[in-house]
Amino acid sequence: MNHEEELRLIRRVLGGDAEAFAPLVERYSRPIFSLVYGIVGRREQSEELTQDIFVKAYTKLSTYRGASSFSTWLYRIACNMALSAVRPKRYTFSLFDEKRVERLVDGSEQEQAELARIEERERMLLQALDRLAPEERALVQLHYYENRPLAECGEILGLTENNSKVRLHRIRKKLELWINEKS
Repeated sequence: MNHEEELRLIRRVLGGDAEAFAPLVERYSRPIFSLVYGIVGRREQSEELTQDIFVKAYTKLSTYRGASSFSTWLYRIACNMALSAVRPKRYTFSLFDEKRVERLVDGSEQEQAELARIEERERMLLQALDRLAPEERALVQLHYYENRPLAECGEILGLTENNSKVRLHRIRKKLELWINEKS
């Protein structure tokens, strides 16, 4: 779905055709859930938040001006709501790969040793990510897990592209320091 198709659907929704919102929900529900789950870390809460995000997007659709892409606008709502949900709490990233587990169990000794080393490094990374502030985790989630460009990450989080770049650099240094102190 391109930008023009999204704008047509949005105009239809604003014109009273509530069902025209369904293709937007269908298109973005997985990526929004993925973003929220990366920030919140709990499946049930992420599912509820994802629904709430789409309800809020629907009710606030008249505020969408089209200056940025619809996905950027929607991701900003999602980030804000997910960050609000975790601010008082901590969470952990979840990176579970069934194929990796199968290789770990069924692979050669050399493969198992290499995978065990990688698993340990990822475990240390996850622990370090858990120490980050929610806003820092959101930037990591958007850029590295959602593959969003820095300019869009900045737009979603209310930062400039340069500020996003600087913060991401500092986050990487912080993570590297925390991981190396555990090694």
